[in-house]
Amino acid sequence: MSELQLGKLESIHPTSPVYLQRAAILAVLSFGFFLAMLVAFSFWRNFIYFLLSTAFLIVQLFTLFGWFTQRNTQVKVYENGFKYKKQTLLWDEIESIAVKDENQKSGCEIKKQTGGKVVLTEAIQGIDTIIGRIKTEIARR
Repeated sequence: MSELQLGKLESIHPTSPVYLQRAAILAVLSFGFFLAMLVAFSFWRNFIYFLLSTAFLIVQLFTLFGWFTQRNTQVKVYENGFKYKKQTLLWDEIESIAVKDENQKSGCEIKKQTGGKVVLTEAIQGIDTIIGRIKTEIARR
């Protein structure tokens, strides 16, 4: 589906900086604990410190992997639909939307008429605006 069918670009919603910042802080802290456990292992030669340092290294690697994969994730809202990752949906292709929690900013599950689904997480900046736009477009039909 081309961007010509989607119409004019109205807004871009990237990953929220709060989530990227949390991941960066977690990566720095886990690296600090990794180094501290390696120093403790070199002083006391207790195998538990080596296991702890390995665990903190694994936490850091998974955090960095998640951070790198999510930092370029964005939702592009057009006048006739939206794009999220590799999926493109026109407003007419959306069957329903289920919001996880109406009171808080949370993610949603969008069901397509073809049977598939798209899940938008709360890590997207302005998710409440996107949900509101989708509900408006569904109500228009």
